Amino acid sequence: MRTALVIGTGLIGTSAALALARRGVAVHLADHDTEQARTAAALGAGTAAEPDGPVDLCVVAVPPAHVAATLADAMRRGVARGYLDVASVKGGPRRDLEALGLDLTPYIGTHPMSGRERSGPLAASADLFEGRPWVLTPTRDTDTEVLNLALELVAQCRAVPVVMDADAHDRAVALVSHMPHLVSSMVAARLENAEESAVRLCGQGIRDVTRIAASDPRMWIDILSANPGPVADLLADVAADLQETVAALRGLESADASERLDGATGVENVLRRGNAGQARVPGKHGSAPLAYEVVAVLINDQPGQLARIFADAERAGVNVEDVRMEHATGQQAGLVQLMVEPAAAPPLAAALRERGWSLRP
Repeated sequence: MRTALVIGTGLIGTSAALALARRGVAVHLADHDTEQARTAAALGAGTAAEPDGPVDLCVVAVPPAHVAATLADAMRRGVARGYLDVASVKGGPRRDLEALGLDLTPYIGTHPMSGRERSGPLAASADLFEGRPWVLTPTRDTDTEVLNLALELVAQCRAVPVVMDADAHDRAVALVSHMPHLVSSMVAARLENAEESAVRLCGQGIRDVTRIAASDPRMWIDILSANPGPVADLLADVAADLQETVAALRGLESADASERLDGATGVENVLRRGNAGQARVPGKHGSAPLAYEVVAVLINDQPGQLARIFADAERAGVNVEDVRMEHATGQQAGLVQLMVEPAAAPPLAAALRERGWSLRP
């Protein structure tokens, strides 16, 4: 791949363009908002000038409702040898394209499983997709050359290709992305009119649960409008679980010992099912999460603190597998939780103490 056209310079489009440009691909940028395209170009994602002729690959990075029309326009103009989209749903756009009667041999649907709460080109990063799954949904009509171009894009972005059926993909993302986003929003909505004294008690748990609720509602309306059925089915199941859990909690309030026992059993059941489900969430190294030890370090809100911690860990010969930050509400301090392999925890803790860091149990 020598040339590419990215249509849509939001978070995903600009991030893909940055990754391609960094690896020597001549990237052209287009957006209905020309100022946004110019911003992406200024960040080093490519040029906002139109290509002189057909490019190798056209990447359509627009909301799902606009994918078919944007692709149809690009394909009719013959802007590229191959075409793909990166929308978060796949079945609907493919059926829309089929309904338009287009030749779909030069097209493949794709979806990088990566994102952020923030949107737009200023939130983009060339390493956004690194190590993340990137779903490809070829059909029997997809040209082999186009599949190879898509695989090359995935490789250039350092993502991991996953081949799926389009409708199976949509059911999967309803489970792991779309439904959780709505649940996160519902939890966050409970805070909107809560007493300030209660909100000030927020800790890392509520931050983790509500983080994705900060995303742009307009973007999520586009996504959910393209995949409403599978999301509604899952929320119905969650609603049934909620009703059972509410009943169990009411049982714990009962004066009857038998009802309290049933209530405790019901609550324990949902918590244990949660344990079992969470254990299936893939970890950093693949299909099963690894058990890490946590080394918790108290830091002040001063420039360079995190850099110093990582440098000291490197000097100790320890690889930090993951990191979390827990902020102290209303204070200029926080707790950095360094996740490391169990055998590495004692030497890392000793090394950090020797360098003056304050550790917490």
